[in-house]
Amino acid sequence: MKNLKSAVLILLFMGSSIVHAQAKKFLVHTVAFYNFENLFDTINNPNNDEEWLPEGAQNWTSKKYKQKLQNLATVLSQIGTGEQQKESPVLIGGSEIENRNVLEDLIKEPLLENSYGIVHFDSPDKRGIDVALLYKKEHFTPTSTQKIPLLIYSKKQKDNAKESKESEDDKSENDKIEYDTSSRVYTRDILLVTGFLDGDQVHVLVNHWPSRSGGEKKSSPFREAAGKLNRKIMDSLFAINPSAKIISMGDLNDGTYNKSVKEGIGAKRKKEEVQQFGIYNPFEEMYHNGHASLFYRDAGDIFDQIMVSESLIRKDYTSFRYWKAGIYNKPFMIQTTGQYKGYPLRHQANEIGYSDHFPVYIYLIKQMN
Repeated sequence: MKNLKSAVLILLFMGSSIVHAQAKKFLVHTVAFYNFENLFDTINNPNNDEEWLPEGAQNWTSKKYKQKLQNLATVLSQIGTGEQQKESPVLIGGSEIENRNVLEDLIKEPLLENSYGIVHFDSPDKRGIDVALLYKKEHFTPTSTQKIPLLIYSKKQKDNAKESKESEDDKSENDKIEYDTSSRVYTRDILLVTGFLDGDQVHVLVNHWPSRSGGEKKSSPFREAAGKLNRKIMDSLFAINPSAKIISMGDLNDGTYNKSVKEGIGAKRKKEEVQQFGIYNPFEEMYHNGHASLFYRDAGDIFDQIMVSESLIRKDYTSFRYWKAGIYNKPFMIQTTGQYKGYPLRHQANEIGYSDHFPVYIYLIKQMN
């Protein structure tokens, strides 16, 4: 019994790429998400990038852009690493990305060793920013990539259900309401990437949900729609494979406790609450323990989250399973002076920071033969 306890402790507290527990070996990979906060180049593109040009409000020069890339590469190369875990994340979801070109520049940074592939699509977001997935080509092979539009509208026309001969019980809410398509709110698409991670098929959703512009309450239905769309995508994957391994990550602009997450996705705080086809959110417990990935008006919250399907929290480690989660907030990434002391160190007039969010990550672990 003593030896068994020792083996378990070794497994739980070592963070290496290959963890040894008695005669068994375990492979560990880091999966991360990071809001890159306005990763724009200096080229005038056909989007709303005027602010991020050399003559724009941010006076965004090539020198500043290069420093931003170096800063991001520094963080990305270190997320989830420690004394034992030496490798940078195998999968990195990102948001606030202008285009594919900035990602090509980013992965060429020496710290990232040009070891990453890119999955990116342009989205119709009014600011011209997108989401993307970076993946280590040595470990992950994409087999399917697609963007799924989030169709949301700022206004609705009157209910036309009474004009229909169908019973209301036979109609969905979307069938009952005719939307004014001229009032669509253009936001980021959801990115769905399916592929094989060292032999295991996984599905990754990368999100950047609508902002709280106009107020949290007024904009909440948009994020609730995003949560429901995530759930719909997940259910379609489960219909094909009931044991599908699904990871949903992103800047949700909502907390772990909001309706979009708790009801839209149906995420659970405790592993024991998760049923088949259910979703576990480790960041809900972290929020209740006082952790934060961003701050606003001196209040911390976790808008950046990574959730996993029930199939990833089973106790059979012959394929990849969720191990643990974290928020990467090293001292060099934190504002040390002034009004925003303790906040993430973001871009300022006289300093090119990192981001106004801290990145989040999880570990996946798998027993090796």
